Amino acid sequence: MVGNGFIFNLNPYKLTTMKYSKFLGFVLSLISVFAIAQQPATSPETIKKALEQKNAMTEASLVKNVPFKNIGPTIMSGRVVDVDVNPDMSSEFYVGYASGGVWHTTNNGTTFQPILDASDTQNVGDIAVHWPTRTIYVGTGENNASRSSYAGIGILKSIDNGKTWANVGLMDAHHFAPILIHPDNPDVVTVGVTGHLYSENDERGIYKTTDGGATWKQTLFVDNMSGIIDLQQNPNNYNLMFATSWTKDRKAWNFTGNGTNSAIYKSTDAGETWTKVSVEGSGFPTGEGVGRIGVAVFDDNTVYAIHDSQFRRPDDASTSSDAKRGLTKDDFKTMSNADFLALEDKKLNAFLKTNGFQEKYRAENVKQMVRSGNVKPIDLAKYLEDANSMLFDTPVVGAEVYKSTDGGTTWKKTHDAYLDGIYFSYGYYFGHIHVSPANADDIYIYGVPILKSKDGGQTFKSISAENVHADHHALWINPKNPNHLVNGNDGGVNITYDDGENWIKNNSPSVGQFYAINVDNEKPYNVYGGLQDNGVWKGANTARENKSWHQRGQYPWKSIMGGDGMQIQIDNRNSDIVYTGYQFGNYFRLNLETGDQKYIQPKHTLGENPYRFNWQTPILLSPHNQDILYLGGNKLMRSMNQGNDWEAISEDLTNGGKKGNVAYGTLTSISESPFRFGLIYTGSDDGLVHVTKNAGGNWTTISNSFPKDLWVSRVVASQHKKERVYVTLNGYRWDDFNVYVYMSDNYGQTWKNISSNIPASPVNVITEDSENENILYLGTDNGAYVSFDMGKSWEVFSNGLPNVAVHDIVIQPEAKDVLLGTHGRSIYKANVSPLQQMNANMEAKPLTLFKLNPIRHSSRWGSSWSKWLDAFEPEATIKFFSNTSGEKTIKIVSEKGAELNRISVKADKGFNYTDYNLELTKKGRKALMKEDTSIDVNEASNRKYYLPKGEYKIEIDGVKTNLKIK
Repeated sequence: MVGNGFIFNLNPYKLTTMKYSKFLGFVLSLISVFAIAQQPATSPETIKKALEQKNAMTEASLVKNVPFKNIGPTIMSGRVVDVDVNPDMSSEFYVGYASGGVWHTTNNGTTFQPILDASDTQNVGDIAVHWPTRTIYVGTGENNASRSSYAGIGILKSIDNGKTWANVGLMDAHHFAPILIHPDNPDVVTVGVTGHLYSENDERGIYKTTDGGATWKQTLFVDNMSGIIDLQQNPNNYNLMFATSWTKDRKAWNFTGNGTNSAIYKSTDAGETWTKVSVEGSGFPTGEGVGRIGVAVFDDNTVYAIHDSQFRRPDDASTSSDAKRGLTKDDFKTMSNADFLALEDKKLNAFLKTNGFQEKYRAENVKQMVRSGNVKPIDLAKYLEDANSMLFDTPVVGAEVYKSTDGGTTWKKTHDAYLDGIYFSYGYYFGHIHVSPANADDIYIYGVPILKSKDGGQTFKSISAENVHADHHALWINPKNPNHLVNGNDGGVNITYDDGENWIKNNSPSVGQFYAINVDNEKPYNVYGGLQDNGVWKGANTARENKSWHQRGQYPWKSIMGGDGMQIQIDNRNSDIVYTGYQFGNYFRLNLETGDQKYIQPKHTLGENPYRFNWQTPILLSPHNQDILYLGGNKLMRSMNQGNDWEAISEDLTNGGKKGNVAYGTLTSISESPFRFGLIYTGSDDGLVHVTKNAGGNWTTISNSFPKDLWVSRVVASQHKKERVYVTLNGYRWDDFNVYVYMSDNYGQTWKNISSNIPASPVNVITEDSENENILYLGTDNGAYVSFDMGKSWEVFSNGLPNVAVHDIVIQPEAKDVLLGTHGRSIYKANVSPLQQMNANMEAKPLTLFKLNPIRHSSRWGSSWSKWLDAFEPEATIKFFSNTSGEKTIKIVSEKGAELNRISVKADKGFNYTDYNLELTKKGRKALMKEDTSIDVNEASNRKYYLPKGEYKIEIDGVKTNLKIK
């Protein structure tokens, strides 16, 4: 166990449970003291102030009218954390997405409307609806302990279906378990609080309010590292509740999801008092290996629990050396040189090929390396062991189901065999169990698959299907028709009416969780993006995001890679050549035209420690030569031939990693200057930024003045000035939500803090504008910003854009579009041509009217192919900048000055956008036809008149610009 320089070699199986528990508590307290002293968690007061600051900035923002359009995609959806269904009309329900808000449907999921967009966050842990009064509570902050489980801002409450939201407290909770509302009084609420994910805090446990959230009382507190992960009630008795506590400790380099304070508690007075029921002698596991627990309550007596047991499995005699047929990794950990050299070549080659060793490592070669002393047998095991493999290789018990028939006093495991293939060592991501309201023996559990049992958990059967995504997090069982289920998973919502035999997929919300996006130079240009658990997708930026694809039979976006989708690089000579992949550096070179794929992850040399690859491994095509590809492990790798061959062009550019089960001490960002080949910057997850000016010949650390140990979320070499570089740091993995943004004009020798007026929120990305060097775009865990003065001040984007995490920003220079890759609401696009013209002169002028692109005339204007359909209306957007607020009159005039139409608008200080449908008034029609008797403007089918082909002027306060209809 490693913590800030203190190394402890612990073997829990050589200590008694009690002694080990006390010692571990002492060690963890030491570690947490040092860690928190170094990176204190952001206080709820700071968070509250930041939200108030952002709301004020939004009102005054110069860019508050810049319209962002969501371009999808939707079909792959995003992670659902909860569903709440109207008990009297099951076609109406609410869905909570982990970082995509709350959505409401009244037509059984055919369409959804977002209802959390007016709030200060889109991060959701649990939703609860008091259906008689339509009171909605949302616990913000997902209660899974994933690397992308974002903290919330407390409990939100709405009594108008999401038009307005009130924050009713518990802002330091960060993450929430289920919310239980009293059936007869919506002001009485009991809630499970999971607490901070990356640090200790006291606001966790069970809280109760009897005044609708005006005040809260903590009725159960376990400790400052153990929160409540599940809370359930008897469906027919609000007084009877069961809660589960979970001791966990997530760090950037390690996750421990078990401890002696993981337990089951019971309340018989609606959460006022609690009794621990998973005690010694109860039949339920106790001790250090107890992991996450979920509960389901059928009645006062019958209760189920699912447990992610982290106790080690006992040795299985069937895996002894006499019984197994082939070699395993563990064999080499204790094998002598003599025994290794005596192995049959055939048997050794089978192991090497099966485990993906490079072709150069075959029996004869490896034996020679051992003979020469360059390699030891144990190196074959080390070759295969990175943090992710160590996590999967951990031989824990895993998922197990227990049942109580005496109200939780005693428990008995329902099955004999291991429930393998459910959690895959990722039990922290799952942990729910459900019992049918109609039958105490009908239960459902899920992790990667979803399973049902009809015999009280003795046997299970999968009810997954080809149109049901893996990784399940929510389930509702219709009490009036138990064959009707609504399931929420990493791929959205599925509904079944035959108990899982067949499913409907309901994925119309745009809630994709993007890690990274990119664009090509085609016409129309395509957008590429890698998503959490939903692969990598490609689609035209103009793709219609509607249901017409059901008729055509082909969705306009296409999946090009599975897994957790990561970064994408597109060859600018041939956009069919794409580099992308999935988590932990598993990258490929794709030829989208031929369908060819080549696996290109760099491999270390036998005898070296494995390379460490971040979950989001950075890649970069050199702007100087598109055959040159960079990839960051703990060293920077370079390929001169499209990923076919690799060489490390650096030593370890991190602090060397830490012992744990998560890859750490890895590169997170790479940038090469477009001004000079080999001027390269790297950033790491442990706070280091390096530069080389000679293609890796030597490296200089340039991050010594930064706060220590923070994640380098982005390093960007300027495209406008050779010496300029930008860096953003992210403290999310310390529960540090402060803003860290820096700029240097001397290759990182000295830095300037340009975080300025950005409200507290972890920063994910910074991007320069492609044309105006003074303009910067920035994305945080709570929205996007733009600066017109190189970071001296920042403006909030908000039109069409909710308060959602923005993970990536790219500019399509020819189209002059900015695209935001959000982690929860898919991709947004806005044209920034007017913004690119911003300068001191424009800001000083009373009004600037921007040029309109020519518009092609169509005979379809004002008509449709059927009288029963809405007429097609043309549209032009009149864009102007005003340095004051007030009423403005927009005039549309002919070339000779006749007024054809006028529009009154309320202008804001800043950029303004007004849609104009190219209509003439009747008076304007007469004036135009009088000026030119050859023109005859006919009435359209919708009884309107539209501008004919010609040259016109748009005029505001005497300022004019041309409008051409061609």
